[in-house]
Amino acid sequence: MRKFLILACLIAPAAPVLAGTWEAPAGCEAFMTVQAKACRVSHYYRCAADRPGEQWRVDLDQEGPYFFSKIDAEGQWVESYDPVMQLLDPNPADPASLSELIAQGVDTWSFSLSKEDGSGSRAEGYDRLTGQSVTIDGITLSQTEVDFSEYDLAGNVLRRSRGNEYVHPEWRLFFAGPGETDLGDGQWLPIDGSPVQFVFPGEDGFLATQPIFDCDALTASVPVVRVSHEP
Repeated sequence: MRKFLILACLIAPAAPVLAGTWEAPAGCEAFMTVQAKACRVSHYYRCAADRPGEQWRVDLDQEGPYFFSKIDAEGQWVESYDPVMQLLDPNPADPASLSELIAQGVDTWSFSLSKEDGSGSRAEGYDRLTGQSVTIDGITLSQTEVDFSEYDLAGNVLRRSRGNEYVHPEWRLFFAGPGETDLGDGQWLPIDGSPVQFVFPGEDGFLATQPIFDCDALTASVPVVRVSHEP
């Protein structure tokens, strides 16, 4: 994240953090907090130094921040940290396009990603509007069907995911949903990172540092992020 002067601030702390308020980086302003299933709370923010339409998200578990990502106005995963930096490679073969999804009901995509450690991957898949909508905490979202595969540079499968997500066209944002993932071993495991609460500035829980749903000791460690829009 180029806005950060110290990369170490992106790394989750070794010990659990106490309940408190997360602070956006200098030059950035948070506009929404989402409490989700699978023991995750996410904060969404925009930074003055970014291009129009770009948005950041930081995910926190019970120990603190563990993942940052930036998308553009079309939902492309431009940049992320976990804490290794990963960037979208130039000139995608088939760029992700939220505008195409909204206009045509389906969007295919194929692009490659490079990490600062020299590794890379390729992702291919599609998003399709199902025609269904859901209302979560008073927010109406359009349901999507998603299917994607991620490969390493040698063509080996790193991850596959399929299931449903949600999109808010006006916000230009995707949200995780129920589905299943294969982490390269051929075993499909259930995942569900669906939003439960949307919290806005001035409301209780805005920028809370602690997730509140599904946070028992047996919470599955399967990642709910994906390589495209709701990384």
